Amino acid sequence: MSTTERRSRIEALGAFLPAGRETNDELRAKVPNLGDADVRRITGIAERRVHDPDPAAGEDSFGMALAAARDCLAVSRHRAADLDVVISASITRVKDGSRFHFEPSFAGMLAKELGARPAVSFDVSNACAGMMTGVWLLDRMIRSGAVRTGMVVSGEQATRVACTAARELRDSYDPQFASLSVGDSAAAVVLDESTGPADRIHYIELMTCAEYSHLCMGMPSDRSQGIGLYTDNKKMHDRERLKLWPRFHEDFLAKNGRSFEDEEFDHIIQHQVGTRFIEYANRTAEAEFGTPMPPSLQTVEQYGNTATTSHFLTLRDHLRRTRAAAGDGTGPDRDRAATAGAKYLLVPAASGLVTGALSATVTHAGA
Repeated sequence: MSTTERRSRIEALGAFLPAGRETNDELRAKVPNLGDADVRRITGIAERRVHDPDPAAGEDSFGMALAAARDCLAVSRHRAADLDVVISASITRVKDGSRFHFEPSFAGMLAKELGARPAVSFDVSNACAGMMTGVWLLDRMIRSGAVRTGMVVSGEQATRVACTAARELRDSYDPQFASLSVGDSAAAVVLDESTGPADRIHYIELMTCAEYSHLCMGMPSDRSQGIGLYTDNKKMHDRERLKLWPRFHEDFLAKNGRSFEDEEFDHIIQHQVGTRFIEYANRTAEAEFGTPMPPSLQTVEQYGNTATTSHFLTLRDHLRRTRAAAGDGTGPDRDRAATAGAKYLLVPAASGLVTGALSATVTHAGA
């Protein structure tokens, strides 16, 4: 296969979700200044997963990422030693309880723990588009022939910002309100070389609009000890800002002589910020593209906004439910469940501001 023909595919998906759950009522009890704000009505989130703070539980960012990576390899045809690259995309690089790591890299430590010692390893940092950025890089590396297979992994102890918000929130209009929507999780994806369009990443393109970078920023709080997330929700969800993705995507398709309707996506996965955001983003896109959006997949109601992991966690959940509905991989529906690929569109929406599109047909992915 020549370099111009080489493509990547999503070969396996894995995840880790802490057992701890926090409902809106339990959250409200921790936030004295929330007033009568209805978190479920505003965000659509019913509950979120919350890590165990006991270091022995292994649910810091690193521990969750390692668990997701192992889950991914358990359903992959590749072993850890087969990986040419390991990329970590965590925003919250917390290890050993509460220590925030910059060096050594998370990716290097994960590769060592997994037994992927020969692999090249490095971290990327691109807010909630981190995993998408890692996949973009790995896709390009596979397409160039530089590598044959690799993993992108992320563990997010995101509720640390919710703890800060609980102490500091003044009311529902406070810039830390969005911190109450986050949940903890980890996800991992293995990419290798595609052998046909029925199982392939067709394209992944990203764009950054730095003029909006101030609308959502994570940083040390200046009011208490902890990490805070400060978001201008009104401007982040402004209709003109939401038009950035469809206009970018439409322009990319037009350059290739195609339209959104031509793509015939089976499902779309928006960033899991909240149900109202997802609905508004899809309505805005319908108006821009002039065609209905495909069925929208979401897990935000039960997991919250899981930052970098949200798209891949949602895709994995959907694939598992689809296969379970087809007969749990046994009986007469087994072969159909294993071969019935669908075409997915993943749309990032990260502070920075980063948006774009990942188009992929997924047939198996071992999820």
